[in-house]
Amino acid sequence: MSPRMYAGQVNAPEFPAGLEWLNIDKPLSMSDLRGKLRKLEEKYADELVVVGVHSAKFAAEKDHENVRKAVLRYEIEHPVVNDKDFQVWQQYGARAWPTLMFIDPEGKLLGKHEGEFAVTDLDGLFSKMIAEYDNNQLVNRTPLTLSLEKDKEWERALSFPGKVLADEASDRLFIADSNHNRIVVTDLRGKLLEVVGSGEHGLRDGGYSEAQFYDPQGMALSGDTLYVADTKNHALREIDLANQSVKTIAGTGEQARMYHRGGNARFVQLNSPWDVVVDGMNLYIAMAGFHQLWRYDLLTKEANPYAGNGRERITDGVLSNAELAQPSGIVSDGEKLYFTDSETSAVRSADINGKGQVETIVGLHLFEFGDVDGIGDEVRLQHPIGIELHDGVLYVADTYNNKIKRIYPATRGATSYLGIGTPGHEDGAGAFAQFHEPAGLSVARGKLYIADTNNHAIRVADLETREVSTLEIEGL
Repeated sequence: MSPRMYAGQVNAPEFPAGLEWLNIDKPLSMSDLRGKLRKLEEKYADELVVVGVHSAKFAAEKDHENVRKAVLRYEIEHPVVNDKDFQVWQQYGARAWPTLMFIDPEGKLLGKHEGEFAVTDLDGLFSKMIAEYDNNQLVNRTPLTLSLEKDKEWERALSFPGKVLADEASDRLFIADSNHNRIVVTDLRGKLLEVVGSGEHGLRDGGYSEAQFYDPQGMALSGDTLYVADTKNHALREIDLANQSVKTIAGTGEQARMYHRGGNARFVQLNSPWDVVVDGMNLYIAMAGFHQLWRYDLLTKEANPYAGNGRERITDGVLSNAELAQPSGIVSDGEKLYFTDSETSAVRSADINGKGQVETIVGLHLFEFGDVDGIGDEVRLQHPIGIELHDGVLYVADTYNNKIKRIYPATRGATSYLGIGTPGHEDGAGAFAQFHEPAGLSVARGKLYIADTNNHAIRVADLETREVSTLEIEGL
């Protein structure tokens, strides 16, 4: 037996009885993990067991089916327990999202890490730990028997579409088919025109059939150029629609580990860009991972922070000092940027010209959310993601409330526009229609196109009658 540096001292608490589990047929116990500890899961597949404990902030995130959809969307292939009443959270003394708990092969708590982490750091740690445990004959390489949620699903034309962009002038609809890692192009009636991307996740430039994306989200169109927030590649991509080619214009493909000052866009590490909008010769980016808005100069090819200091809060003021929280949707009227600040359940604005200020239209703070229409501080949203501007009105995908809201910037008024609020897939009269976590919006020819993410569908609402239908995509 060798001396042990990586030995826990206190038994890790058992998982409470009665919790809902995913990706496995029966609840796990600590005895199931004894002797076991996707880059790391794959590399240490015989030694490491990852168990995800989902302790939800938002009310909608506690629902079992919503958690299951998240497991599918984020391609999670380890056991996940829905800790909706914070039982596991409290037993382990967690204080922040995310928290990593390390448990040794004998079921003892070894330590914890709060906040984001670098895979390379854990890789080095795990290799040393496994070598020590092997020397002491503690590693059990018998695999867990999993029952993956993905194996219970069927193939769909679209998979968790995150954003949509309708262009009236060219009669085209661009769909971020996010979990298929591609951009689908149809006409406004749903006839397939093009598919951009091979469908394999990766960061590869080239022609439509060979290019690769990884969870693409927001898009912006300028002439024959489509800009794409390639979220999990932490990059901005440029699609030349005339020459049918794709190239990377910002980001290295690696997620930034810390705040970045900006500079030459091809050498700047980005962090989960979620949406983009073109205004003049600038591309503005909702940089969710940095809790900032960024600006990419189309002439100089430089990318720099534009609004937000990187702290995750809701604080108005001068652009550089304001505090944002996971901006995920962005539009422009030429004078202001309007954006959804998802983690604060807020809709906010940032000046392009004039005062240079960030201001909150609706929303209060990180833990104030709900489903309340009204004026100003009366209004409650729940994790809004999508936003569109049409005739001076903001249309907002109130994602976790499964609704589309209308917000009036001048009065700070908000009203429910589409959706009954319960998750589902129901067409018909707008007030009674059902959506499931809508996340992208775009208007063309009197129609509001909606990326209905968890329904794997594009919905269409007539702005005059408020009738909702589901777009049938012909040829996909």
